[in-house]
Amino acid sequence: MLEVRQKLCKSVMQQFAPKNEWSDKVFLSPECKERFLTNSDIPELSESCYFMAGLAELENGYEIEREGVMVHTLLITLEGRGMLTTANYVKELEPYSMAVLPAHMPHRFELHPEDSRWKMVWILLETVPKWDNLISNGQAVLPFQSSEQIWSLMNLLHLEVDGRPSYRRLLISEVSRILAGFEPKPFSSSIRVQTLFNEIESQLHLNWTVAYIAERCFLSQEQLNRVCKSLYGVSPRKRLIELRMEKAVDLLKYEDWSVGLIAQRLGYHDPYNFTHRFSKHFGCSPREYRKRSRE
Repeated sequence: MLEVRQKLCKSVMQQFAPKNEWSDKVFLSPECKERFLTNSDIPELSESCYFMAGLAELENGYEIEREGVMVHTLLITLEGRGMLTTANYVKELEPYSMAVLPAHMPHRFELHPEDSRWKMVWILLETVPKWDNLISNGQAVLPFQSSEQIWSLMNLLHLEVDGRPSYRRLLISEVSRILAGFEPKPFSSSIRVQTLFNEIESQLHLNWTVAYIAERCFLSQEQLNRVCKSLYGVSPRKRLIELRMEKAVDLLKYEDWSVGLIAQRLGYHDPYNFTHRFSKHFGCSPREYRKRSRE
């Protein structure tokens, strides 16, 4: 299963590359929906140094390319995925992430070719000192756990068009509080490795390889090895084995789970390979371990 997914990721990424030549273009399929929050409808946005914002539910085709804009752009993803292309890199825009695109820098963002839907908030910020901390890292894609809050606040703000100015100010101030309190620190290599191993722990049945783990963490295999030894005291391969063996011990407590079934659940298609790994790790076979635990 993972091998197929890996090939798909590679084939998709090969379609994209950093750009040197830019133009201003916009394309939205008929299925795309966007709700705009403008200063003419919501004057309080301008008071808080927002130029414009929008709630986007995008389907079956969407792309925006800008040669350079006079405002800062934020793309906050809630569901689905997008793709961001800059002059230096190409990155996926995954749920609970925020792309920060400072003014005067070209960029392109579009619906991910493997996803039929992308739900996100875009916010255009005035180029004022208030936002300097937020854009301090230049063009960046950062983890952002407040995506749902921003979507909800912006949706409530849209419902208040022609509504109560005091309530609109309250909603905008809450958005500003979240953005101002956000620390735009790059997603460090250690955090990327920890995050991925948390995902691996929930998908031990997949055919994880050190090469693919390194690719997912945007590290070389040598860098991955150093980070793993720093975090876990062992190599990536041994950490993967540790996770599988720890889960094997838990599953052996359930008598109705055969050794062969446990092996498949943990990504070992050959039960003898699983038994060999288990014996090497614990000094006894899975059946012997189960018997001793029972006794």
